[in-house]
Amino acid sequence: MNIKGLFDTDFDIDITGISYDSRLTEPGDMFVAISGYKTDGHIYAAQAAEKGAVCVVGEHDIGGLKIPFIKVENSREALAKAAHTFFNFPSKQLKLIGVTGTNGKTTTTYLIKHILECNCHKVGLIGTNQNLIGQKVIESQHTTPESYELAKLLRQMAEEGCDYVVMEVSSHSLELHRVDYCDFLFAVFTNLTQDHLDFHLSMEQYANAKMKLFNMCRYGIINSDDIFGDQIINALPHKCESYGIETGTVRAENIKTNVGGIEFDCLGQHIILGIPGRFSVYNALGAIALAHSVGIGINEIASALKKAPGVKGRVEIVPVDTDYTVLIDYAHTPDGLKKLLETAREFVKGRLVVLFGCGGDRDKTKRPLMGKIAGELADYCIVTSDNPRTEEPAAIIRDILTGMKDAVAEYIVVENRRDAIEFALNNAIAGDVILLAGKGHETYQILADRTIHFDEREIIRQIIQGR
Repeated sequence: MNIKGLFDTDFDIDITGISYDSRLTEPGDMFVAISGYKTDGHIYAAQAAEKGAVCVVGEHDIGGLKIPFIKVENSREALAKAAHTFFNFPSKQLKLIGVTGTNGKTTTTYLIKHILECNCHKVGLIGTNQNLIGQKVIESQHTTPESYELAKLLRQMAEEGCDYVVMEVSSHSLELHRVDYCDFLFAVFTNLTQDHLDFHLSMEQYANAKMKLFNMCRYGIINSDDIFGDQIINALPHKCESYGIETGTVRAENIKTNVGGIEFDCLGQHIILGIPGRFSVYNALGAIALAHSVGIGINEIASALKKAPGVKGRVEIVPVDTDYTVLIDYAHTPDGLKKLLETAREFVKGRLVVLFGCGGDRDKTKRPLMGKIAGELADYCIVTSDNPRTEEPAAIIRDILTGMKDAVAEYIVVENRRDAIEFALNNAIAGDVILLAGKGHETYQILADRTIHFDEREIIRQIIQGR
C-alpha cells in the first residue's frame, strides 16, 4: 500500500504493514503514534524507526526523527482509515451487525449468531467473552478490538467464509474511532443506563457516543421501551424496527419466567428460551427483530431460540448438588444489578443472597447506587472486592457502604472475594438463591500489581468438594 493515496502528503512510500505499538513494529511498517491515557505513542516513534518503520503518522511534530513524518488531526481515525484500506475494506464483503447498549450486548449477539447459524449462515462474532469464526474460538482483549485488529479480524472472517458478523460495539470504541470505516448493515440498541461515567463524564456524552453507531448503519433495531431508544428512532432518517414489552412492532406478550428460562408470545409464535430473567425477554426480542428483518421466518426463529444454549457468565446456573441455587452474572452496573435481583426474586424460595463489589479505577458514582440497590432488593448482601486495580479494595467497599445506610437487607463485608464466596456457600440454607455478581465470564482478577487466575466456577467446586 502506498501512503500517497491514503493521506494528503507528497511522500511516495510503499508500506508492507501497520503498527501502533513500537514493540510490535516490523521492517516496512507505517507506525501510527497514538496519544493514550497512560502513555504517548509519539515518544516511541524513534524506537519504531530503529525497528524498521518507514514512516510515522502522528498528531504533533517529533524532534530528531530520521524517517518521513505525516501529521494528521487524529491518529486513531488515521489508524482506522489505514487499517481498513490495508485489508481492503473487509466489512463491505460481510453483512455486519453491531449491537450496542449498556447491558445485554453479549447475550443478544450470541442469540443472533445462533439464529443465523440455525438458518444455514456462517457467522463471525466479536465481543466481550470471546471472538468466534463459526465455532473456532479467538480470545478477545476488549469488547471491541482496536481498529487495526478489528480490520484484520474482519478480513480473516471474510476469507474463512462468514457471510454475517455480529459484534458488540462499546461506547469506548465509538468514541475512540475503533469502528470507523466499518460498513454496518444493522445496528441493534439494547438500553442505556449509568456506566462508564469516568470516561464519558455525563449521561449525555455517553448517549451521544452510542448514537454514533446509528449514524453509521443502514437499518436500526431499537428497544423502544427505553427512553433513549425513542430518541434514536426519532433522530434517524433511515428505517428502524422497534421492539419491546410495552411498545414496539416486535412485542412480547404473555410472559412467564422461572429459574429455567422464559416463555412469551411474539409475532404469533410461542417463544421458549432457557435463559431466565425479564431482561432476557428484551435480549431475545432484539435477536428476533434482527432475524425477522433479514428475512428469517418467526417459526424458524422460535425453533432456534428453543435450542439456544446459555451464555457464560450471564445468569449462569452453576451445577451444585445442594438444596440452594448458585448463579454467576456479569452485572456490574446499577441497572444490571437491579435487573438481576428482580429476576432472582421471581423464583427464589428462600433468601436472596447477593455477593458483589465494584471495579477500581472506574466510575465511582455508581458504587453507592449499587449498594443502595442491593440493600433494598436482596435479603442478605456480602460486599467484597471485584477488580480493584490500583485502588485499595477497602476504599472501594467504603464507597459502596455509603449507599447501604438505610438497607433493609442484612449485610457483611468480606474483602477477599474467595473468602466471601466461601462464606456465602457455608452459610447458605435450603431454598436460597446466591448471586455472584460482577465477574461473569471473567476467569481472572485484576489487582494493583498483577492479574491472578480467578474462576468462580472452579472456586465453588473446590469449596464444595473440600467440605
